[in-house]
Amino acid sequence: MAKRRNPYAKPAEPLQRLEGEGERIAKLLARAGVASRREVERLIAEGRVKQGDEVITTPAMLLTSLNGITVDGEPVQKPQAAQLYAFHKPEGLITAERDPAGRPTIYTALRNALPEGTPRLMPVGRLDLATEGLLLLTNDGELKRAMELPSSGIPRTYRARTFGDITQDQLEQLMEGIEVEGVFYGRIDANMERRTGRNQWIELTLTEGKNREVRRVLEALGLQVSRLMRTKYGPFELLDLARGQAVQIPQKMVDNFIKTLKPAPTREERQKGEGA
Repeated sequence: MAKRRNPYAKPAEPLQRLEGEGERIAKLLARAGVASRREVERLIAEGRVKQGDEVITTPAMLLTSLNGITVDGEPVQKPQAAQLYAFHKPEGLITAERDPAGRPTIYTALRNALPEGTPRLMPVGRLDLATEGLLLLTNDGELKRAMELPSSGIPRTYRARTFGDITQDQLEQLMEGIEVEGVFYGRIDANMERRTGRNQWIELTLTEGKNREVRRVLEALGLQVSRLMRTKYGPFELLDLARGQAVQIPQKMVDNFIKTLKPAPTREERQKGEGA
């Protein structure tokens, strides 16, 4: 079989660590690719994380390394450099490891799309069952969290095929945000790409990424969405990546992107903001 072309076409340093007497175990395990930080907290609550023979009971425990730490009895491997993969998610796949209803997940396709030896990967954000396009995957739970935070302001671009009556002037009003059924959606840059009768393709760029945001906003404008595809997430683009295929993004591109990320707000900063 011919080798598929990577359209994006030495190990890199890990994400910069904080100074101090150690870091929270939940953060270290997420960095090591065990799971997302939220999932790590669940593993700890279930008593599945140990230091030697001692069960760890709090995700706030401070450690300087993961030496002697096990999850489900298996030693945790040393964290690798933060990697990113681009996956062209087909419509009809759940963005999850498993589905109680038995529907196929992205990992069903990824088993065949990724080369042997690829580290455990976690999706950055989600695409719903009926949405296709660019889904980023990472081995680093901290990078995943940083990219998903609304405060990161990372733009996501979608193309939607819609049916109904709409004008460019109406789409431009989305720059001011819109409230739909009590939920406020912030600034959306929407542009008509092409139209045939009452059918049109619309490109939308947003930064919040709330659940089903694009569909709900377009439906609130009286449009029916028949196809929705994400084409870009930050500087990373779908390009001509074939449906169901995945490629590793060049490490230099990932490293440069990490340098642009805004640091997550500290607990003190969050509490101050809530009290303002």
